[in-house]
Amino acid sequence: MKLKELESGSIQITIITFIVLLQTLSSHTPPGLELQPLQGFASPKRELEQYVTNPHLAARMIFSAESSFGDIDEKHVLDLGCGCAVLSIACVMLGAESILSVDVDPTALSTAKENIASLEMEEQITLLHAQIGTLVTETGEPVKEVEGDGERIAKFDPAKLDREIDTVVMNPPFGTWNQGIDMVFLETACQVAGTAVYSLHKSSTRDFILKKAKTLGFEGEVLAEMKYALPKTMAFHKSKSVDIQVDFFRFERVRPKPTA
Repeated sequence: MKLKELESGSIQITIITFIVLLQTLSSHTPPGLELQPLQGFASPKRELEQYVTNPHLAARMIFSAESSFGDIDEKHVLDLGCGCAVLSIACVMLGAESILSVDVDPTALSTAKENIASLEMEEQITLLHAQIGTLVTETGEPVKEVEGDGERIAKFDPAKLDREIDTVVMNPPFGTWNQGIDMVFLETACQVAGTAVYSLHKSSTRDFILKKAKTLGFEGEVLAEMKYALPKTMAFHKSKSVDIQVDFFRFERVRPKPTA
């Protein structure tokens, strides 16, 4: 189901209606639509910094990417660290041609698969089980080999993609637990994206990230400053939720993509 298919007569789709629709999908089945609620992480993993991208945030990100820059409709999109596929689903709703959704956690991908199937988006979204960067154990040691269901998880290799990616969308780990993983995600995204990267990062790292993007051939722009409410989902959390200041970035390619 695409958002365009919900339009009728002179009704104009706005950011408000898009937010409401995503929130509805994430809470209960709306009257008159045979849609199942989207599922989140059943047991979030601390080492992966797993937090669900809430509908309001997802709507603002993807709606802005399309309405202001035309980076979603009829584009090939990569969702890095897709989790439960909220951003991927939002991209389909705004007309993306295809989405490749990548995550290292098989449990998250299983949830993503159920969410995608509930909206009949299997033709548009392809799930890929792959590792981005290096994971660490609870003691901070690197995990040399990650295994899931008895099989070794392959590292994500941009050179093996079966399509040219126009746009990358992601809500990467902030690097609080696995230091530097946010930069690994950004480097990977910039390696792949033909046009633009949309991402969330802690506001405290803004200057560093803007400088880093330039070295990767991209010009960064902060589209919005947001409060990211992290709910109490981990055993070590003491408060019901914590607000973190985050920047919503758009990185635009300004240097030609290297040829293989």
